[in-house]
Amino acid sequence: MKERIIWGAIAALIFIPFLIMGNLPFQLFVGLLAMIGVSEMMKMKRLEIFSFEGVLAMLAAFVLTVPMDNYLTFLPIDGNLTCFAFIVFLILAGTVLNSDRYSFDDAAFPIASSLYVGIGFQNLVNARMSGIDKVLLALFIVWATDMGAYFIGRQIGKRKLLERVSPNKTIEGSLGGIASAVVIAFVFMLVDKSVYAPHHFLVMLIFVVFFSIFAQFGDLVESSIKRHFGVKDSGKLIPGHGGILDRFDSVIFVFPIMHLFGLF
Repeated sequence: MKERIIWGAIAALIFIPFLIMGNLPFQLFVGLLAMIGVSEMMKMKRLEIFSFEGVLAMLAAFVLTVPMDNYLTFLPIDGNLTCFAFIVFLILAGTVLNSDRYSFDDAAFPIASSLYVGIGFQNLVNARMSGIDKVLLALFIVWATDMGAYFIGRQIGKRKLLERVSPNKTIEGSLGGIASAVVIAFVFMLVDKSVYAPHHFLVMLIFVVFFSIFAQFGDLVESSIKRHFGVKDSGKLIPGHGGILDRFDSVIFVFPIMHLFGLF
């Protein structure tokens, strides 16, 4: 726990200045995180990250994350998706150029990995462009869900949530995580009334329940992926925490849902 707290603080000290700066520095930093996340997916499947599909998959996640049309003005308004599609076509070209050893099934994993990671980080960037308060609200919801589920689950958790996916998670812990997220969001929205615009305060609290559920679902998806590949952590970048996907698995799911509900 001591190692976890120390390295968690160090990671926060690196992340927060970029979050405060916003704009291009933050976008490039998040783009780098997306590339690392994809590399972790490749490593879990025991694929070479500097292979043809590995490099292209990391690049695909990067161009999906960074708003390319903001800087390459000749691109259409959906420049991210256009660039991503072009790289997907290059990955699929491997099924033609090396058809004996590289099939569509081989190409599908790096494409799906870059989309899974990239779409979540893209929405993190979009949320920051809308306002730092939206990002902080999402992070507080994720952290409150995580801590509430952990501590309440340890104290009173008895009924397993999904034992075959994550043996330590309980239904009581899950409900505790949701309750913690609602409480933290309630306080945050009292302090910053603009954060839940354009919705009503009470409507937003209902949305927070969904955000907390999706945060837990994102964590379970990552647990399922790791269990499938027989690994404990997605990576070893942050001692005591694991890899980028171990830290951002919930975030990857929460920000797209916030965008769907019109918060940015």
